[in-house]
Amino acid sequence: MNRIHSIYVTMLLLAFLGIKSFAQFNYDEDKIPDYTLPEILVSDNGKKIETAEEWKSIRRPEILKRFEESVYGSVLKDSIEVKFTVLKNDPQAMCGKAIQKIVMVSFIKGQDTVRMELLIYLPADVTKPVPVFLGLNFYGNQAIHPDTSIPISKGYVFNSPEFTIFNNTATHTSRGVNSSSWPVERILERGFGLATIFYGDIDPDFDDGFKNGIHKLMDYSDSNNAIQPSSISAWAFGLSTAMDYFETDKDINQNQVALFGHSRLGKTALWAGANDQRFAIVISNNSGCGGAALSRRKFGETVERINTHFPHWFSKNFHAFNDKENELPVDQHMLLGLIAPRSLYVASAEQDKWADPKGELLGLYYAGPVYNLFGLESFTTDTMPEINTPIRTGNLGYHIRSGRHNITRFDWEQYLDFADNIFTRKDE
Repeated sequence: MNRIHSIYVTMLLLAFLGIKSFAQFNYDEDKIPDYTLPEILVSDNGKKIETAEEWKSIRRPEILKRFEESVYGSVLKDSIEVKFTVLKNDPQAMCGKAIQKIVMVSFIKGQDTVRMELLIYLPADVTKPVPVFLGLNFYGNQAIHPDTSIPISKGYVFNSPEFTIFNNTATHTSRGVNSSSWPVERILERGFGLATIFYGDIDPDFDDGFKNGIHKLMDYSDSNNAIQPSSISAWAFGLSTAMDYFETDKDINQNQVALFGHSRLGKTALWAGANDQRFAIVISNNSGCGGAALSRRKFGETVERINTHFPHWFSKNFHAFNDKENELPVDQHMLLGLIAPRSLYVASAEQDKWADPKGELLGLYYAGPVYNLFGLESFTTDTMPEINTPIRTGNLGYHIRSGRHNITRFDWEQYLDFADNIFTRKDE
């Protein structure tokens, strides 16, 4: 069992202990309930959306608001001062293979400050602004690579014996333990940069009623405000703030940033990409329920299950749809449609039934009509492709690979190829 999958399974087993067994969840396509997806190209007042301009001015704002009100909560909008401090700029990192930058991002409101650390690697031979992959990480920046110059993340981290993390604290023994999910050298070799942030710097991943992390800077006049920013919205805000920094860095091509996320951070990447149209590519890796997979299929993880065990990930309003997916005013194909006309890649894993691979492909397939409005191609079939056989059509990509719920070298090679193709086309 690989490390990422082991951690994922351990968390789930702990969450489900003494409640229900996995056997009670549906993994049978023949048992998918009947459902009708909300119309992606019909406005709230019944108008059929027929042009890209109508999508941008009418339907897109409606759908974005529905997701804010019903699923993720509002995007952080309070007046928070943001300060960037470049702590390090080493042009000879990794024995001369990379430029390493460490940027402290301070969120300031009144007397309170929350800090997140942005770790950036760029190819050493930079002669012009380079495209960059941006993604949140689970175990601290030091876990993505054994480079001893990376500071140890100080925030709350999930306990994991396999990742040598105990008492929710990262130590030097966790250096590089998750490097298989972050092939830094390969990314640099392909001409891309990599930027990452420990998601716990933004909002610790446990339910405390939204009182810690960046939430403590928010002014909630009503503690029961159902659309207050969820953890996913908070993490998404951190990603957008990283983009704010990129716009100040002459070494980074701000028009060629690929936003990447795995699992709950894949859900976050999609929500961040939906809200912030500066991201040129959005990549969802095994994001499942609340990510790319259609909620109404009730296959694998369901809305009720995810809200019960991770109540802070989504808004309080989303809990009203526990076991009532058909009453949702949106479904995840509409979230993916919000990425259009930008590039979008969704990836699944054969043994990751909990994340509903078929539902992830269908989310992408049913987002297609939005891409068509912009004169772009979309997937013409909802049939699952062969394992380890990526399909790419215009600005859309998908694959289902062998293996479990994790990030593999195969995944990264597809993302690098996809981004290379998209950015090369834009440069021509």
